[in-house]
Amino acid sequence: MKKRGYFLFMALLVLVFVLSFFSGLFSGPVPLSPGAVREALAFMVSGRGDDTPALILFSIRLPRLILAVAVGASLALSGAAFQGFFRNSLADPFVIGASAGAALGAALAMTWGPSPGAFPLVQLSAFSGALSAVFLAFAVARSAGNPPPAAALLLAGSGIGAFFSALLSLVMVIKDRSLTRVYYWLLGSLGGSTWKGLLPSLPVMAAGCVIIALSARPLDLMLQGDQTAESLGVNVRRTRLLIALGASLASAAAVAQAGIIGFVGLVAPHCVRLVAGPSHRKLFPASALTGAILVLLSDSIARNALPPMELPLGIITSLAGAPFFIFLLVKYGRKLRNFS
Repeated sequence: MKKRGYFLFMALLVLVFVLSFFSGLFSGPVPLSPGAVREALAFMVSGRGDDTPALILFSIRLPRLILAVAVGASLALSGAAFQGFFRNSLADPFVIGASAGAALGAALAMTWGPSPGAFPLVQLSAFSGALSAVFLAFAVARSAGNPPPAAALLLAGSGIGAFFSALLSLVMVIKDRSLTRVYYWLLGSLGGSTWKGLLPSLPVMAAGCVIIALSARPLDLMLQGDQTAESLGVNVRRTRLLIALGASLASAAAVAQAGIIGFVGLVAPHCVRLVAGPSHRKLFPASALTGAILVLLSDSIARNALPPMELPLGIITSLAGAPFFIFLLVKYGRKLRNFS
């Protein structure tokens, strides 16, 4: 895509992002009118008047929407990075067992923690489980070489993920009274987001996204082959480690905070790649915006589809993402096969 076309595409994404964000801000079980928003702003400035709109806007919806943006951008960037890392357009943020590790960590905190389900115990345990799975996958894959080949890491991640999933099933069988709580977390949700709750996860997601963004140019050169990239001054080993580190940090923090939210890291980079091409310098920022939009819209549907009940976010992303991904495979199969 030419530079002008890419700028127009990014401008469109920014416009859709802004509309999605403000739509989520105003809509919900208790809709907020522009007048209620002005009242909330006036209360924050003067401290006088009805505090209900201010409580809904600043204490409930705003932290939730910020978390939605961070989670969507982190999952989409991680997906784009892992697809480039493995040179496989079917890779996603959970390809090396991060989701299974996070799920096991969260389940252990919910069932055997000193105060089951308490924040930030669940989030910290989920994050530790995700990073443990990634570490084990790298440790196993190093037997095939250092740095580990992409194929070995893919297989090791699948094996570690299967093992952690089996342990999760064992925990759920033993602690069947906590089955509902664990199961609901596995479906993904942004409910209960608070400013205090954002503090542990946002810096980690931001750090992972920055590491991924810095690897864009080396990754573009690596698409031409490792030898070509090395001849152009790229440290292939260091670049692979940075990509894996950044993508693992971003996806693990997102899963730890919001649960399992599928297909965002798979669909968002695909959509962008079909429009903007394979260059990661163009792919990364557009994927981050697309992922944020997908999660914002999905969360809006989850909150408003069946009020006052809130649907799990992971169900919405899977219901929308799976058919759309099948459509992409059928319609653009040849393009998707030609990854580079």
